Amino acid sequence: MSRIWKSKFKDHDVTDEGLYLSRRQIMAGAAGLGLGSIAGPAFAAPEGLEPNPIEDITNYNNYYEFGTGKTDPAENAGALTTQPWTVKIDGKVDKPGDYQLEDIIANAQIEERIYRLRCVEAWSMVIPWNGFTLASLLERAGVQSGAKYVAFETVARPEEMPGLRYPVLNWPYREGLRMDEAMHPLTILATGLYGKDLPNQNGAPLRLVVPWKYGFKGIKSIVRITVQDEEPFTSWSDANGREYGFYSNVNPEVNHPRWSQATERVIGAGLFGSRRETEMFNGYADEVASLYAGMDLKKFY
Repeated sequence: MSRIWKSKFKDHDVTDEGLYLSRRQIMAGAAGLGLGSIAGPAFAAPEGLEPNPIEDITNYNNYYEFGTGKTDPAENAGALTTQPWTVKIDGKVDKPGDYQLEDIIANAQIEERIYRLRCVEAWSMVIPWNGFTLASLLERAGVQSGAKYVAFETVARPEEMPGLRYPVLNWPYREGLRMDEAMHPLTILATGLYGKDLPNQNGAPLRLVVPWKYGFKGIKSIVRITVQDEEPFTSWSDANGREYGFYSNVNPEVNHPRWSQATERVIGAGLFGSRRETEMFNGYADEVASLYAGMDLKKFY
């Protein structure tokens, strides 16, 4: 069973993929003997799944700012300048301001999180992220009473992002979460994968990961986080609200208007990929279903 391992290393410490997987096996064995350091809750991913190779994760992406093809981000995202990087935190917080990424990371507990990724396009991967809880950053900024939502915004640099030349979406890319979703311990801000710095095509240097929601909710290259009262503007809902709702929880019983969500194509499983049944909340129902108690998940999709 895939678990979340907490690690003391920072995401600039490079780990070879093979060594990373061997280390996971050693840690898993130690955990079974009551040894090793595993801090905090161990959330389960669907049983028997191993992380995709880094080649899959870094070469099959949706990042429309760099093009709409799956290989476009890997080909074009190298132009994105990620140092220095500033994140504006504003709205209903006690400590608004421009936060330098180095300072954010220096004060964060970087963890290893192995999560399933389920795209709304009905394909999936398993990704070993490095990152820290969004809750820890929001707590540092001081969320004020009455705040209900968190809004996010991606960097927009037409000189570095060729996709911005086309009106695919209302740029810059924007997303949002309800406050209880944002504060959930499964919700992280990723700074790396496989123990390495996050590649540009995967959302460097800071991206949101919410594993029970479709992948487009995981906004990339974040430059602004706003705590607010009203439901945030979200880019895909604005572009086509009938197909992309605000919540976008993985739900095999709610089909996309143009395809079924009951199954998914597993990236890396052969030439055409194998298919597996999609699980409610992407397999994280035990952890997150209570957030939506009493809600009609077909109406609020």
